[in-house]
Amino acid sequence: MLQAYAERAAKVKPEEKTPEDHADRRMCGERLHAIVRPILDAFMAELKEAGHEASVREHLERDDAYPSVALSFTPRRGLASALIFRYDPRHGIAVQREVKQAPWKGRPATATGDRLGNIGITAVSAAWVETKTLTFIEAVLKAN
Repeated sequence: MLQAYAERAAKVKPEEKTPEDHADRRMCGERLHAIVRPILDAFMAELKEAGHEASVREHLERDDAYPSVALSFTPRRGLASALIFRYDPRHGIAVQREVKQAPWKGRPATATGDRLGNIGITAVSAAWVETKTLTFIEAVLKAN
């Protein structure tokens, strides 16, 4: 059975990326860096001023991952939660959040991850990023 699988897998050629795939990926990375990153940096600064922990990370030029920018937010006495803006080849830019509840509230410390929406690469705007970020921060503060 394993030998048959190995033979079948050897016959299947991996999908080759077209120049259009590379162009979309590069354009998405540029949009994430130019539009999303500055807004997340501003929210990070405000969260830190309010006494919370926050950080922003971006992965734009990696071959093994799609371009992404993320805000990690740890409220006082809470667990770290994350908001991730990521390139999705089928949908453009996808937004996902992982909200972790505080263990001291008597609930298990599990994350609830869900998608907040998608938008076309060229349609992403500062107002859209701000709305998604505010929704995320509100959810984290309610959970903690």
